[in-house]
Amino acid sequence: MKKLILPALLLFLAMASIGSARTQADGWQIDKAHSNIYFNIRHTFAVVRGQFDDFTGVVGFHPDRIEDGHVEFKADVASINTGIDQRDAHLRTADFFDAEKFAFMAFKSSRIRHVKDDQYILEGELTVKGVSKQVEIPFAYLGMRENPMDPKQMVAGFEADFHINRLDYNVGSGKFADMGVVGKTVDITVTIEMLKDR
Repeated sequence: MKKLILPALLLFLAMASIGSARTQADGWQIDKAHSNIYFNIRHTFAVVRGQFDDFTGVVGFHPDRIEDGHVEFKADVASINTGIDQRDAHLRTADFFDAEKFAFMAFKSSRIRHVKDDQYILEGELTVKGVSKQVEIPFAYLGMRENPMDPKQMVAGFEADFHINRLDYNVGSGKFADMGVVGKTVDITVTIEMLKDR
């Protein structure tokens, strides 16, 4: 709930099911073992941290051709994981995500802008619980190199940090925020490694 979504990104999650042909054309695949969508949200005084365990994505990016870049992510809401089963079950209910009715959250980019150095802005539409909004997600391109674990591959890295107001997406009625139990602001970190055969 606080830095969440991807956002998710979030996130910026970071999708095999919606872009496999495009991914194969680019030759890059998300390394699921080293990529994730994390979130933080305030619970009274403590910070609750979690992630979405099940997500897919397509990332097409080259720093010399950002006009051709594209990013799509899709996260399974039911895969939310804060480490507490009872809390995760509550988050899946209509009090928050209503996972039975809104099974996925998604992001699709419309444009990538270069800010400076390794810093970029990802523009696009984030959809959570049936609500779609235009967002801008700052991200860092961490570079590209030979995979130190497999010299036959290249590896590239990206990281995005952003925040949303969960109530803008109807993730909760505001009751728990008014009680001072669950915050409105969700802070999201999307971290991605991409792999490509040389």
